[in-house]
Amino acid sequence: MIRKAVIPAAGFGTRFLPASKSQPKEMLPIVDTPVIQYVVEEAVASGITDILMIIGRGKRSIEEHFDRNFELEEELIEQGKEQELTLIRHISSLANIHFVWQKELNGLGDAISYAKNHVGDEPFAVLLGDTIVRSKEPVTRQLIEIYERYQESVVALEEVELDKVSRYGIAGGEEIAERIYLISTLIEKPSPEEAPSRLAIAGRYVLTPEIFQYISLIKPGKNNEIQLTDALALMAESSAMYGYHFEGKRYDIGNKLDFIKTNIIFALEREDMKKELMDFLKEIVSDRKNSR
Repeated sequence: MIRKAVIPAAGFGTRFLPASKSQPKEMLPIVDTPVIQYVVEEAVASGITDILMIIGRGKRSIEEHFDRNFELEEELIEQGKEQELTLIRHISSLANIHFVWQKELNGLGDAISYAKNHVGDEPFAVLLGDTIVRSKEPVTRQLIEIYERYQESVVALEEVELDKVSRYGIAGGEEIAERIYLISTLIEKPSPEEAPSRLAIAGRYVLTPEIFQYISLIKPGKNNEIQLTDALALMAESSAMYGYHFEGKRYDIGNKLDFIKTNIIFALEREDMKKELMDFLKEIVSDRKNSR
């Protein structure tokens, strides 16, 4: 049974400067909800009750978001805003959330290593704090089910365009069951010529605690950082590792264009704004066509 999750959220978010200078990119809102709240909600919906967040300098607002704000609650009570009160109290009661600071930003593998004492000898899930994945059954839950079947580490896989493989860790291996791969190789951000496939690691993992041993053995890789993909590749040489081509859709919030697209997609699903937003988008498109 997987009880614990680790959410790395320590990066600078340089692609979102100047907004990310004083506000973590993980706290940027998709409509009215921070990205990282969607990630926590996925973990909770997957049956996880204990979450460790790896944060860094300038990330204090993440802690504050998941803590109670008694002054705000009193204000909402006085104003009779029961719906808003219920909403913010729900955020602070989602799960048992802990925080640890990554002292230096040395890559995702290094960030995960900070979870060693918290995790102990248990398998655990990893959910990247700047990636939303939506599906009928939470993707983390899908990975947990694969782990329960094989009792080995599992990574979520998504097929990407060949010209985008250099953005991700890419897995190669044999499909042994529908959507399930026995991984034989993992390469961090390969060129299209180096890539063993177009199956990219999609920001969700279930890992056995042996991963910490392999993180300690690897040297800095791409971008001179300790890459989790490199540790996984080394681990796969001595034990079975699986990839699951999950059912669902990933929303990468790591760049501005996808961030804007995701906001539009999520807003169009909202009953309180979809009609007006659709009318607005049609008007913009019409104006652009007419101005050519």
